[in-house]
Amino acid sequence: MNYKDLADLIFPDAKDIKYYEEKYPERNLKEGAVVTRIAPSPTGVMHMGGIYQALIAKTVARQTEGVFFLRIEDTDQKREVENGTYEIATACETFGVGPDEGRTANDEDRGSYGPYKQSLRKEIYQAYAKYLIEQGKAYPCFCTAEEIEEMRKKQEAAKVRPGYYGVWAKCRTIPIEESMKRIKAGEKFIVRFKSPGREDRKIKHHDIIKGNVTFPENDQDIVIIKADGLPTYHFAHIVDDHLMRTTHVIRADEWLSSVPLHLQLFYEMGFKAPKYAHIAPIMKNDNGNKRKLSKRKDPEAAASYYDKAGIPALAVREYLLNIANSNFENWRRANKDANIEDFDFKLNKMSVSGALFDMVKLLDVSKSVISKYTAEEVYESALNWAQKYDEDLAKTLENKEYALKVFGIERGNKKPRKDIAKWSDVKENIYYMYDEKFEPKYEYQVINEKQDVDTILKEYIENYYDGNDDKQTWFDKIKELSGKLGYAKEVKEFKANPDKYKAHVGDVSTVLRVALTGRTNTPDMYEIMQVLGKERIEARFKLAMK
Repeated sequence: MNYKDLADLIFPDAKDIKYYEEKYPERNLKEGAVVTRIAPSPTGVMHMGGIYQALIAKTVARQTEGVFFLRIEDTDQKREVENGTYEIATACETFGVGPDEGRTANDEDRGSYGPYKQSLRKEIYQAYAKYLIEQGKAYPCFCTAEEIEEMRKKQEAAKVRPGYYGVWAKCRTIPIEESMKRIKAGEKFIVRFKSPGREDRKIKHHDIIKGNVTFPENDQDIVIIKADGLPTYHFAHIVDDHLMRTTHVIRADEWLSSVPLHLQLFYEMGFKAPKYAHIAPIMKNDNGNKRKLSKRKDPEAAASYYDKAGIPALAVREYLLNIANSNFENWRRANKDANIEDFDFKLNKMSVSGALFDMVKLLDVSKSVISKYTAEEVYESALNWAQKYDEDLAKTLENKEYALKVFGIERGNKKPRKDIAKWSDVKENIYYMYDEKFEPKYEYQVINEKQDVDTILKEYIENYYDGNDDKQTWFDKIKELSGKLGYAKEVKEFKANPDKYKAHVGDVSTVLRVALTGRTNTPDMYEIMQVLGKERIEARFKLAMK
C-alpha cells in the first residue's frame, strides 16, 4: 500500500488536478497586468476596512488593465449570516468598487474562473488535498477535540509553543496501512498538511507595503480539510488564488504572521506564490489614543453608515485614497477637476502603521465633491436618498423644476457653494426656499432699530428691486439705497470714518438676507432673489416688518 492508495480511499471521486489546471488557464492579459481580489466572509455587515481594501485592490488592477474579482469565503458556515453575500456585493457596488468578475448581489457568478463562492468549490479543494496526500505531503489525523485539548494543556504546562507540530503531531507517523484500516472502520478524521518547516530556521520575505520582513519557518501541521469535507481558510485561499490566477494578495495586516505558512503551502503545492501587500488598519483617535476603527464602538465603521448619512460614494473613495497615499492631497490641489482615476496610486506609498480616520476631513472632502455636481446630479442624488430615508424631504422635492432652480443657486461658478456635505444636510440648506417650510428668524446684528430695518425693506422693494437687473446693477442699487439711508456704500469707507455712518452696505445686505431667508449666511443672495421672484420677496419682507 502507498500514498496513492490512501488518497484514493479518502477521496475516491476527486478528479486529477490536471483537469482544473486546464479548466482555469493563465489569464490572457497584457504583460504586467495585475489580478487582485477581495475575499470577505459573509459573517456580518461590510466594514469600512473592507471597502478600503477593495478600493486599493480595484485601483491597482485597473491601473495595469488587470482584473479585480470578488470571492466569498464561506467555509466557516457556522458564522455565516443570512443575506451576507448580498450585503457584501451590494456594498461594493454602492461605493463604486464593484468587481470585474466574481459573486454578484443575487448570488450568481460573473466570470470564467468560478465558482466564486468557496462552499461551491468543495470538489476542487478535495482534488488538491488528494494530490498532497499522493505526494506524502498530507495525512489523515484521527485526534479528537478532547485529545487536542489535552495536548494543549500539556504544552502549556511544559511552557512550549502550542500547536500540532514535531513530536506533538502524533498522527503524522501512523503507517499508511493503519490509517486505511481506521478509515475503513468508520473512524472520523480530518486531513492535515505535513509541514517540512523548522521553527529554528528563518525565511525572508518582501511585502510591498511593509518592506523586508523575517519570520521563523512554519512547522505546524495545519488542518487543510475539516471533518465536514470543507477546507480551512489557509488551504482554500491557496488553491483559489492559484486557480483564479491572482498576482497580488492585498489584505489586512493581521494576516502578516500567516505569510510563512502560506508561502510554504504555495511552494509544496508547486504553485507560484502571488506578491503580498498587507494593509495597516484604519485607525481612530480616541481621547488622544490611536486604536482600530471598531465595528462595536464606531458607527462609521459600518459601510451602511455612509449610505444612511447620505455621504456620496465618490466622496468616500476620494477620502480613502487621501489616507491611503499621502501625496493624493497635493495631487488633488493641483488637479482640482481631474477624475479620481487619473491619480497614480502606489502600494508602496501606503502607511506602514495605519492611517487615521477623520470624519471632519471626510465631510470637507464631501463638500468639495458635491460642489462639483450639477443641479441635476444634486437633485437626483438627494431625491434617491430621501426616498429611502426622509419621506418629508422626498415630498418637498416632488416639484423638480423648482428644486432644480434651488439647487442651481451658486452652482457651476469658479467658487461653487460648499454648504452640503451629505444628503442629510439638504433639508437644512434648502427649506428656507420653500414658503411652507420657511421659519423666519430675525437677527440683524449691527442694525438693531426696527424702524431702520422696516425702512430698508420698504425702500428696497418699492424703489430698487427689479427682477431684470443683472448682478452688478442689483448690487449697485443696494449701495445706492445704503447711501440714501445714511450707511456707507463701501465697507472701507465705514472703516475709515465709522462715526460718519450708521453702518455699511454689508449690514444693509444682511437685513435683506435675514428677511428673505431667516439666516445671516446663505449662498448668493442675488440668485436667491431670482428664484423667489418679487411677489414672494415682498411677502417675506412684510412678514419681517410685522
